[in-house]
Amino acid sequence: MKISILDDYHDTLRTLQCFSKLAGHDVTIWNDHVKDIDALAERLSDAEVLVLIRERTKIRTPLLERLHNLKLISQRSVYPNIDVDTCTRLGVIVSSSQHPESPSYATAELTWGLVLAAMRQLPLQMAALQAGKWQVGVGSTLRGKTLGIYGYGRIGSAVAGYGRAFGMNVSIWAREASLARARADGYSAARSKDAFFEQCDVISLHMRLVDATRGIVTAADLARMKPTALLVNTSRAPLIEPCALVNALRAGRPGLAAVDVYEEEPLLNPAHPLLSMDNVVCTPHIG
Repeated sequence: MKISILDDYHDTLRTLQCFSKLAGHDVTIWNDHVKDIDALAERLSDAEVLVLIRERTKIRTPLLERLHNLKLISQRSVYPNIDVDTCTRLGVIVSSSQHPESPSYATAELTWGLVLAAMRQLPLQMAALQAGKWQVGVGSTLRGKTLGIYGYGRIGSAVAGYGRAFGMNVSIWAREASLARARADGYSAARSKDAFFEQCDVISLHMRLVDATRGIVTAADLARMKPTALLVNTSRAPLIEPCALVNALRAGRPGLAAVDVYEEEPLLNPAHPLLSMDNVVCTPHIG
């Protein structure tokens, strides 16, 4: 079968042990990121199977209707980037593993790395040394402060455990079913969403991006945060209202942010406002 794999930025998939399962098939791996529908339709014209890396490329109706040989789309986890109704109409199977009960420790570990980097101002301290300067501050410690986990699922629960190990008070805000799991694990639930944003010193977002969660963190929520607080997002940028985070940081509430995800990816514009703020730690979606 003719198989196309999109957006393998660092050409890593062929190094995986499971890649050998594709032996005998005609496999093409694309390392660049293309948005133009005409260009995608041309490069995928012969593809019978399309393998996607998360939501990096949108597979919408105008593209699907031009892929006459396509039989199967495979993608791990949720698939808000795929027009499933159109796939059904065209007879294209969408296959996805929701990987329940298997935390992404890579994302959880990066989240905690960002928390430490932002609270202890590590990028600023490193830049100062490289510029021939000494200390530019000492940052802030975590012990005794309140860690807020917004969304208590596979990753959120792992990050909550890291917070507990660092001596933080952990507060959870999530759907009622998730709150029940958090309570069973020994964590406290916030009294309300408003109280959650007002009282936490660090808030980390851990939700899937679906219609119900798009823009779930509002400008009003961010305005309730302490001027010393940190907002961390290693999930998806559209969980936050468009432009709300940049505006909130400029207004001083919260005082800090650490992000691994952006509204447009890959982010290749060095003039993006988040990249020019000393109170923001940015990584290129490596979680």
